[in-house]
Amino acid sequence: MLGSWDGRAVHVWGWDGGETLPVNWLYRGFRQAPWPGSPLAGGALSSIIVELPGGRRIRPTTARLDATSGPHWLAGITALPPPGDSMAWFAGIARLAAAVLDAGCVAPLLTTERGGQVARWQPVIDATMHDVIETLAAAMPPICISGSAQDAATADADTVGTILGSFVDGLARRRLALKGWRPSLAPNRSPTASATRAVFSALASGDGALRTTSRSATEEIARLAERLERDGRRARGEPVVVPRLRLIVPDDPGDDWRVALEVVDELDPGRWCSADDVWDATPLAVEIAGDGRHLPLLASSLTDAASRAAAGVTVLADWAHQHEPSTVDLDLEAAESFLVEAPAELAARRIELIGPERLVRSHVSVRGRATAAPASDRRAGFGREAVVQWTLCASSEDGPTALSEAELARAVAAGATLLHTGRRWVRIDPAALRRATGQLDERRRDHGRVDALTLLRLAAEADADLAAADGLPAQVADAPGAVADGAWVADLLDGLPDERLREEHEPDTFVGVLRPYQRRGLAWLRFLARLGLGGCLADDMGLGKTATALAHLLDRPGPHLVVCPLSVVHNWEAEAGRFAPKLRIVVHHGAERSGRIAADAHPRLDEAFDDGPPDVVVTTYGLLARDIDHLAATPWTTVVLDEAQMVKNPSTNAARAVRQLRAEQKLALTGTPVENRLSELWAILDAVNPGLLGSRERFRHRFGKPIERDGDADAAAALRRLTQPFVLRRTKADRQLVPDLPDKIEQIAWAGLTKEQAVLYQQVVDQLLDRADAAEGMQRRGLVLAALTRLKQICNHPVHVLGDGSRLAGRSGKLARFDELVDELLDVDERALVFTQFREMGELLRRHTAERLGLRVPFLHGGVARTRRDTMVAEFQAGLGPPLLLISLKAGGTGLNLTAASQVIHYDRWWNPAVEDQATDRAWRIGQGRTVVVHKMVCEGTVEERIATMIDEKRALADAVVGSGETWLSELSTAELRQLVRLDAGARS
Repeated sequence: MLGSWDGRAVHVWGWDGGETLPVNWLYRGFRQAPWPGSPLAGGALSSIIVELPGGRRIRPTTARLDATSGPHWLAGITALPPPGDSMAWFAGIARLAAAVLDAGCVAPLLTTERGGQVARWQPVIDATMHDVIETLAAAMPPICISGSAQDAATADADTVGTILGSFVDGLARRRLALKGWRPSLAPNRSPTASATRAVFSALASGDGALRTTSRSATEEIARLAERLERDGRRARGEPVVVPRLRLIVPDDPGDDWRVALEVVDELDPGRWCSADDVWDATPLAVEIAGDGRHLPLLASSLTDAASRAAAGVTVLADWAHQHEPSTVDLDLEAAESFLVEAPAELAARRIELIGPERLVRSHVSVRGRATAAPASDRRAGFGREAVVQWTLCASSEDGPTALSEAELARAVAAGATLLHTGRRWVRIDPAALRRATGQLDERRRDHGRVDALTLLRLAAEADADLAAADGLPAQVADAPGAVADGAWVADLLDGLPDERLREEHEPDTFVGVLRPYQRRGLAWLRFLARLGLGGCLADDMGLGKTATALAHLLDRPGPHLVVCPLSVVHNWEAEAGRFAPKLRIVVHHGAERSGRIAADAHPRLDEAFDDGPPDVVVTTYGLLARDIDHLAATPWTTVVLDEAQMVKNPSTNAARAVRQLRAEQKLALTGTPVENRLSELWAILDAVNPGLLGSRERFRHRFGKPIERDGDADAAAALRRLTQPFVLRRTKADRQLVPDLPDKIEQIAWAGLTKEQAVLYQQVVDQLLDRADAAEGMQRRGLVLAALTRLKQICNHPVHVLGDGSRLAGRSGKLARFDELVDELLDVDERALVFTQFREMGELLRRHTAERLGLRVPFLHGGVARTRRDTMVAEFQAGLGPPLLLISLKAGGTGLNLTAASQVIHYDRWWNPAVEDQATDRAWRIGQGRTVVVHKMVCEGTVEERIATMIDEKRALADAVVGSGETWLSELSTAELRQLVRLDAGARS
């Protein structure tokens, strides 16, 4: 039995003439048939003619071994009768292939065979393995390659390596097939995933052919083939280097530029050497080439790269004819040509270009340096002004480089792209330079002197840069103490943090005392007003934004316009009456407004009132949009946008109307300047400082996408620097904010009635007044108290009084206001106690929060067992479960420590303030580390509002008047009762 290799497979054939005879044989085709006497179950029989010495020919029985099962059979051939020398030699190769596979010394490889791509497993042949192959080559019988194109006399290690590689590939595929292995990859239709999937599938298939029809996948397969080839070389201990070009920039502008050819280790950029190192075999090149064994590989890589570069880059054409290409010197004109042509051409040929090391890759922009205009030289009506000196700069990562106008003029005239200025080489685009020169002329013409808003808007633009010039005046004019030190432009561009503002006292006409942080907020509002700028006061809810704003309005001559949601209108009336009674407040709402500002006959504010114009006009966002033609006709001193998140969508009618208002200063008040997306911050700041952050689209590309999608820290820092001067945000979590913490801040959360509530309310009022006149004594007292309770239930929710278990959402103004409070405290991650005097209302609130927010809020009431009550308190204090705890007023009056809550909501008011205070004290007590904010929900224009007023007036006399309970209510006369329970016309929301 003899074995022969035909260049692709082993043939086994019978022969009794001895292997020492020189024989030749030729293929005559193949056919499928059993091979008699062979241990193989079946195989491809070949018709082979063997030519013997003397010209005689015979046709022996032969079989061509299968690529996958053949090596496996050969590895176990010792079980057969003693084979001839050739079969023993092939068996030895097969056993070596199995050992290589067992050791894992294999790597995948993509090759091209017969016009198609094939995936193969190849052995990793290191130095030890190479010696083994040399030994096998020397021991090979001549008959082993008699059927191949190579003569036995010239057989070498490469031939043996080819046979070994074929056996390793066949054995690897057979093992994968026996294990039933299939490539398991996540579904992905990207070109990279498709290429990877095709390669893995081919490595497991019988023939190894890659099957893909996607052009993009084919391109990825080509890249993958290169990567696998490099990985294989690296596994064999060969250096894996890639060629590159380096552009060297001269220090002297009169010297030549230079392009140098290099090789670099693919995985270690620190291991590189120049082409000259390779040609001269320097120690550095020898070390990279693996002690010099692979210097020819480095040389081949260099000459191949030089040839490819010469074919694409004109100034490198001479490299195509050089035996040892190394460097090319370029004059300035050639360097410009290289910079224009080379990057794209080299990238297309996958040759890296590094450097130039001292060439500023830049774009030309217009940059301005601002200095404050002298007070004596300011134009009337413009307030604080700046004089801006505009220049052209080349901007880069190293910062801006000012460009000499004389050099620029020469560059524009010559169409040059390279300039040497300020000890730097600067590369510019001539077309961009011409555009920037035109923009420079425009800036100097139109923006030589600018107001503060224009200055900041220009600084925000992507194609302009502004800086405060050194030595700018240190103080804002007429504002000692507003800024501790530093130039006003620099203070704005660098931000104006709260701690740098000195406290300014509230005006004498302000009733009350502002807290220190409120006084700093007042100083900030005044500072911006002196510059003609708006801002957003974004303090946490309950920190007194309204009081701070009123103190600011008292300082400024009217008229002022306050725009707010309908539910907050009454709050402005009440707070103004409390803190700023000197201000004349007019509410622009309801049918009566037609005879005032909105009337066609009275388009001017000073003509709309017989007794003179008001100081403050309060209106709603809805009415602002409807009456904008009239409201925009008035030049307001200040426009205050309360709950400014109402304009976070700039496409709404209200947001568009706000932008039409004329005012010396626009202010936004909101506890949540950003709720969901950064575009909300843009909308609010654009409403108070139009154009400050550029267009909405520019803001989205410059800040929104990089920050929200990519987490770009640099973009976030730039946005913070730009917006910080105009957003003053303080939170109750800052213990330095209110030094005397814990503190308690109480405020009324006003709500309106829905139409359904108003109808039910009026029905009860009419029935009460009708029966009250006819009743006497205890009967009358019971009648009054029962009616008042029903009125409170109606204010809570129609379902509360009807008890029909119907839908909750959209039917109660108070419930809608409650949702707003809950959303706000959830946004700031705070916990709250919610008190109600009615157990039924507590159950309704628990149902509503479950339906709306998916929260299973616990409800602590008198019917809860002691152990369950203790569990509720412990879990809430530990921060477990929902951030809300519902409590009936009486159950929560005493014996509870709930300091985990910093918010308290009284959904409905108790007649006796002492009971209310006891409930609030569950959170406001020793152990509380934060300010406690108490929200007392009241439906305006109803009995709830008038009861609240009475309680406030009588609080000093609580023990004598209301300390005994609610009996004083039942003793009112019918006329007093009518005044107490009447429904105001404006109570409906």
